[in-house]
Amino acid sequence: MNISLRSETSTWLAVDCGTSRLRIWLMHADGTVLGEVSSKCNIAQLDADQFYSFFIKLAEPFLWNEQNIPVLACGMICAKQGWQEAPYLSVPCHPLNLYQAVTIIPQGDERFNLHVMPGVKQKKPADVVRGEETQIAGFLNTHPQFDGVLCLAGTHTKWVRISAKEIVNFRTFMTGELYYLLSRQSVLKYSVADPGWSEPDFLEAVDDAISSPHKLSARLFGLRAEGLINEMPADVARARLSGYLIGLELSGAKPYWLGQDLVAIGAPKLSGLYAIALKAQGLSCRMLRDDDMALEGLRVAHKALQ
Repeated sequence: MNISLRSETSTWLAVDCGTSRLRIWLMHADGTVLGEVSSKCNIAQLDADQFYSFFIKLAEPFLWNEQNIPVLACGMICAKQGWQEAPYLSVPCHPLNLYQAVTIIPQGDERFNLHVMPGVKQKKPADVVRGEETQIAGFLNTHPQFDGVLCLAGTHTKWVRISAKEIVNFRTFMTGELYYLLSRQSVLKYSVADPGWSEPDFLEAVDDAISSPHKLSARLFGLRAEGLINEMPADVARARLSGYLIGLELSGAKPYWLGQDLVAIGAPKLSGLYAIALKAQGLSCRMLRDDDMALEGLRVAHKALQ
């Protein structure tokens, strides 16, 4: 981070607020990144009136009294429990409709104006996207001819069908949150404490969950029992837990990925697991970084608002 860039070139801030991380980029008018800060956070534990102080604490180096800087934000900061709720677009739709963006003028703070991006909703089956729509907009800006499925890997992984530059339909799986809860707050926390990894065991668990998803609950307790009785190493248990959960998701998401042109967007480590699991099922999967696509989507939004 460069905190001395207090000049007319520092024209706007791009903000991506995920479930577990807040990212802020200091942007030049031409879209060049001048500085960047990020912080891990548990958005679910923040009250609406805490978002301002949390944002200010992180963005302070990029704010100064002699300049009012526009801020474009997407993600959980725009959710019902966030700083200011933005509306939802209904599928099928383009991922960004800036006529539905909401502007916040903070009382008593003239250093910035905040513009929050709308999310996307689906009535049947009921589902919502909040933040990933901006990643999708960034992807479509660089891949305008894409017709296929995006796997947006994260705490709540989204499988999104794209056609004619629109979101046609999508499905969300809470796999990441389930892994967090099971590995930290269930009896399995004693079995998976080691940060090691075993790819063969991961792939075996993926295949088992895809072929027998109805046995998941028993398989999960089996990880605990194997550790107690047969001294299963923690790295094996950790890989199998991840494999069971991702395999269960792939079983449910099969209509989205089977025979499709598929791109995974997410943090490399996580999207890499999806790519490995899908490869074992005979499907190749291209990978892109989620922060790159979110930033590109925010660039698209900034340009459209000019």
